[in-house]
Amino acid sequence: MIRIGVDLGGTKTEVAAIDSNGQTRYSVREATPDQYESKIRLIAKLVRSTEESLQSDSLSVGIGHPGSINPATGLIRNSNSAALNGRALDKDLATALNRPVRCANDANCFALSEAVDGAGQGAKSVFGVILGTGVGGGLVLNNCLHEGHGLLGGEWGHTSLPWPSVDEAPGPPCKCGLRGCIESWISGPALTADHQRRSGEALTGEQILDRARAGDPAAEASLDRFQDRLARGLATIVNIVDPEVIVLGGGLSNIPGLAEKTGQRLPGYVFSDQVTTRIVRNTHGDSSGVRGAAWLWPLT
Repeated sequence: MIRIGVDLGGTKTEVAAIDSNGQTRYSVREATPDQYESKIRLIAKLVRSTEESLQSDSLSVGIGHPGSINPATGLIRNSNSAALNGRALDKDLATALNRPVRCANDANCFALSEAVDGAGQGAKSVFGVILGTGVGGGLVLNNCLHEGHGLLGGEWGHTSLPWPSVDEAPGPPCKCGLRGCIESWISGPALTADHQRRSGEALTGEQILDRARAGDPAAEASLDRFQDRLARGLATIVNIVDPEVIVLGGGLSNIPGLAEKTGQRLPGYVFSDQVTTRIVRNTHGDSSGVRGAAWLWPLT
């Protein structure tokens, strides 16, 4: 059985056909247009070209997208791709493709991908984390995505950083309108901003990492603060959900040793005498989004 996944990103849109063994049978990427109607047309075109290449039609289609669908209105909200907000993405794509589609937040798709056949494979509970331009997450229980009653499950990036020190309160402003959100502390831009506040140097995340490798004390301190804040944020997830595995994704997950060092800090914050949750790096990288979108349809 072949499923089609679509990863609708801000800059690129990827479509991939995944077979029941998790093998990619076909994939294609194109730049994402700005206009909403153009996004719909692009997805329809890429899905049809995928089916033509496989000599199949009417395959199941899952869509990973930024933001979430408001179950009360059926419209997209909280998307950093502003053209999606207020739109009935699932219904419009179903009309364009002449079949039902399934949609989910892109971080949820990442979590589902890593739970089904990635770094969390075989675990009964997996929390997937996106550490990039933004901070997102998704919870998968027994290979089923848990989106919550209002489809807000996994939005840990917009909870407050736990146990803030005096100099961390009230925290930096967040794009959501509040201050001190986890996203405002441990996203890529947040790492850069934190380093600049402390050192006066405006460096990219990659430059901070390079400086730390070379033994620069300011850069090492910035990474240490980042790791400690990540551990605090994830400790709250462990205290509430107690997942078997936490999978790190996004560009910052590539920081060498991040999963191991964060795991070592967890016991200092988790309300338990023993922490059994494993923190691991992802398996599928930037392909997890499109793979998870394909897995939105049943595995059997």
